[in-house]
Amino acid sequence: MAYDMVPMRDGYGKALLKLAETNDKVMVLDADVAKSTRTNWIRDKYPEKFLDIGISEQDMVGTAAGFALAGMIPFATTYCVFLAGRAWDQIRTTVCYNKLNVKLAGAHAGISVGPDGATHQSLEDVALMRVLPNMRVVVPCDALETEKATLAVAAVEGPCFIRFGREAVPTITDENTPFTLGVANVLREGDDAVVFANGAMVYEALEAAKTLSAEGVEISVVNMHTVKPLDGDCVSKMVAKTGAVVTAEEHQVTGGLGGAVAEYMALHCPAPLEMVAVQDSFGESGKPAELMEKYGLTAGHIVAAVRKAISRKK
Repeated sequence: MAYDMVPMRDGYGKALLKLAETNDKVMVLDADVAKSTRTNWIRDKYPEKFLDIGISEQDMVGTAAGFALAGMIPFATTYCVFLAGRAWDQIRTTVCYNKLNVKLAGAHAGISVGPDGATHQSLEDVALMRVLPNMRVVVPCDALETEKATLAVAAVEGPCFIRFGREAVPTITDENTPFTLGVANVLREGDDAVVFANGAMVYEALEAAKTLSAEGVEISVVNMHTVKPLDGDCVSKMVAKTGAVVTAEEHQVTGGLGGAVAEYMALHCPAPLEMVAVQDSFGESGKPAELMEKYGLTAGHIVAAVRKAISRKK
């Protein structure tokens, strides 16, 4: 099956345009990377709804907090590594502590940023964001889901964080695919194991399922687009159904989706668990596809993890 290849940031830009057309409270802030994040679409069409703060991420978050206190719905947007990392104190103390209605959009996330190298490859952001009280954390799987996620976070009160990559990825959802914050989407049913994936790794999980099916192994694939709040009910049901679990994410192995699922399983439904993620390493400069392979983030690595998880069943 051929998929349309579209950058997730395009979905973010389309959602902002819809919001700007329909909601007078929406304000878009950027840290001097508007073309890269697609906020230039707002700048060009609705300049009164756009503010470029410059290369000053802490100031951008503080300014967004001010807009929220004035009753606006600000979207603070920049590269994920600088938003989650450099502005973390402002996100923690100003936004989350005060439960302000600030929406944070981290673009160019993950190792697939490619040639920009380790300094720009955000692999720790989900961990940094999900540890914060009052924060929702969303990792959509394609451009269409990024659009839906952006519209969804605009409709809820309180701090929200969305992360998405730079590279074009296969569009595996459609207009009818449901999207509800905190509710996972089961994309494929199988009894032998389950893969919980998000971001670009959802496509890889579906490809892994094809390989395993040819071997007679049938797995469930779940798009866990919301890392916080985690859909614990879905985790429990899938563990009971399959008895073997794999998580897959374009993030450090520590503190992301795998950590969230492991924490839940340890308390509620223990079972064999394997994690496909970056193994406690910084990235490097290279072509996105080559980096995904080198750092263990492809369908083949998911296949190997599923086999291992199944072998650990009692």
